[in-house]
Amino acid sequence: MPGIATLQANQNATIEATITAISAVRDVTTSRGPSQVADATLQDSTGTITLTLWGEDTKRYSVGQKVRITDGWVKDYRGKLQISMGRSGKITVQP
Repeated sequence: MPGIATLQANQNATIEATITAISAVRDVTTSRGPSQVADATLQDSTGTITLTLWGEDTKRYSVGQKVRITDGWVKDYRGKLQISMGRSGKITVQP
């Protein structure tokens, strides 16, 4: 499985990593109305990336969990790579 360091913007990716930090949840207004967002920092042996969590997902995960992101969407946000679920992605907690 490719590591975080090999990810590139504007492509789908599947990675396994550990959540090392989660920001405070922020209230935001999107084109679909009010929502909540938080940033989780994911780390593997090759590097780190920010995972954007929306809505209920902001409460679903905790620091120290190992997660697998399947078909996540990688984008460049202000010069740093981020990964989010996009349309078809999903997060599963690994044992």
